[in-house]
Amino acid sequence: MTDRGPLATVSPLDGRYARYTEPLVPYASERALMSARVEVEVEYLIALADLDATPLSIDDDQRATLRALYEEFDDEDAAVVKQLETEGYGEYAATNHDVKAIEYFIRLGMPEGLDADNWIHFGLTSEDVNNLAQRLLVKPAAEDVLVPELREIRDALVEMAHTYADVPMLARTHGQPATPTTFGKEMAVYASRLGRAITRVERAAEGLSGKLAGASGTYAAHVAAYPDVDWPAFAEDFVADLGLEHEPLTTQVNPCDDLAVLFDALRGANNVLLDLDLDVWLYVSDRYLGQEAVEGETGSSTMPHKVNPIDFENSEGNLSKANSDLVFLGDYVTNSRLQRDLSDSTVKRNIGAAFAHCLIGYSKCQNGLAKVVPNEQVMADDLAATPEIIGEAVQTILRREGYADAYEQVKKATRGREVTIEDFHDMFADLDVSDDVRAELEALTPTDYTGIAEQQADDS
Repeated sequence: MTDRGPLATVSPLDGRYARYTEPLVPYASERALMSARVEVEVEYLIALADLDATPLSIDDDQRATLRALYEEFDDEDAAVVKQLETEGYGEYAATNHDVKAIEYFIRLGMPEGLDADNWIHFGLTSEDVNNLAQRLLVKPAAEDVLVPELREIRDALVEMAHTYADVPMLARTHGQPATPTTFGKEMAVYASRLGRAITRVERAAEGLSGKLAGASGTYAAHVAAYPDVDWPAFAEDFVADLGLEHEPLTTQVNPCDDLAVLFDALRGANNVLLDLDLDVWLYVSDRYLGQEAVEGETGSSTMPHKVNPIDFENSEGNLSKANSDLVFLGDYVTNSRLQRDLSDSTVKRNIGAAFAHCLIGYSKCQNGLAKVVPNEQVMADDLAATPEIIGEAVQTILRREGYADAYEQVKKATRGREVTIEDFHDMFADLDVSDDVRAELEALTPTDYTGIAEQQADDS
């Protein structure tokens, strides 16, 4: 077999985009899942030893040795686990079962003087281990990798909102010229939306829950062996010690409603950024935003002048792919035939891929925001060329002054016509209003007609 280097990978996540997805390796790789499974099995073994009902005793040195199995888990250990599963290792034949391979791995690393082979995986089903191990990876992947990247984007948007709070810009509703805004205020909108989305992601990650209740969720094997132990209380304490909430009522599988909530929260954050990507792309297209040219970079293979908004386009593509995966995952993992089927096993292995597309999208969006600068002159020229947008203010002031047909009068003078600011002034001269009101109308300009947009941006 040829070497599977970055140019021979099946997925761009481990090839072209590997430098972006590297932060997820400790949480989304096969090695990471093995290590997390070892952690669950080892901590469960130690928790059994702490039960008065069991004869198992593990001293401090032995506990340290056991915990080192996952704390110092490396590529060589992962290779041993894989060999136990696929080929066999030492005295153990191939298990063709990934969790059983973990059990044998722990046996191989059992501390000297500790005879506890029969207590490893005691009363458990594989899903007890897997659902906890997966959440031990998903939780920090969301909290320590994805959320900080989202916060970086929000911080960049807040900075842009403050920096360009007073830069007026023509707004567009239905793609047509509309009441002006400021560029800073529009960035503040996205910062606010993203901030709320981040809070939802954080809450969802904090609320991840695990189960430890046996083959059908009834603690049957545990109760059969030690009927006097309060196994639900034991499970609740054990899951809480792992940093997760306890799911008390399950089948063999964790229902995964908690994962679905997290996937939906991430999709919500991604939707905010997708909207941002599209808007910034359009601002670049309209020349409202200029882009910093990167030395040596090629924009087009045939048009040398081009500086394309490739970061926002790449972000859009990856976030769209991530959302497709997140919807699929959220729908799929919450269903199981009766008490258990294995179709979800392979699906859950793709959680990391969905997170990776999120991470690439966030990185690309950050890169894009760092390169764009408002073209204030283009924005000002566009406002000056569109004086009809003060029509809203004109008809509103006239309504205040008692003009019942104010809207219709301004509409007749402006809709579907090229209008100049002088045309408005001619209209104002014929109005039956006081000199103060006429002066108020004549003072209206597209550049100044931005309401409290500057304040809104500054307050973001």
